[in-house]
Amino acid sequence: MRQAAARAEGPWAAKRELAAALRELLDRLPSTAASEAELRALLPAIRDAAHRIAAAGPTPTEGQPPSLYPGMAHFQDTGPIVGLSNAVAPPLEFTVDPVARLARGRGRFGAAYEGAPGLLHGGILAAAFDELLGVATVFSGGAGMTRELTVRYLRPTPIGVELAFAARLDRHEGRRLFVSAEVEVAGVRTAEASGVFIAVGGAKFEALERERRRKQGRDA
Repeated sequence: MRQAAARAEGPWAAKRELAAALRELLDRLPSTAASEAELRALLPAIRDAAHRIAAAGPTPTEGQPPSLYPGMAHFQDTGPIVGLSNAVAPPLEFTVDPVARLARGRGRFGAAYEGAPGLLHGGILAAAFDELLGVATVFSGGAGMTRELTVRYLRPTPIGVELAFAARLDRHEGRRLFVSAEVEVAGVRTAEASGVFIAVGGAKFEALERERRRKQGRDA
């Protein structure tokens, strides 16, 4: 997924730079010792930036990069876990290993994702598993959408350190795709996940994308 992402130019490259700056802001904001006056002084510029971006309208459909699934061409930018242009994303890096038949993920979560002191929030870890397990459905020959997700937390997962994920397609029964994954910190497994996904054709994602753009046009 990062191969396509690495080729960004123009507005997409600028979006990723802006998202990286916003991530740093989100990471530092909760614990800052800045005064009320200093914080409030930042509000006009941030609100103005949001207004200007909204006024520019949605991203055009032409020139979309290649993707794992139809209708998901910009997911490496917009995804909540991997999105390079999404300031909410850490972002993690996902890759597909066709020889080992594994979907892998690497990266770290900063302070914005903290639950208990120094530890990754369990719900955020579940979201990372869900996204990576979805990537692993590619080994079925098509896309899948989550039906069930189970996470087993073996020990606390820290923030600020490199995490290594691996996910696989275990088997499929009709449209039901059975997938599993684990995450490790320095070789020590901290959590495992399993899920059942439902195979969907590429037309499903394309239809969802068309509906999203119809709503954007209506609300503009």
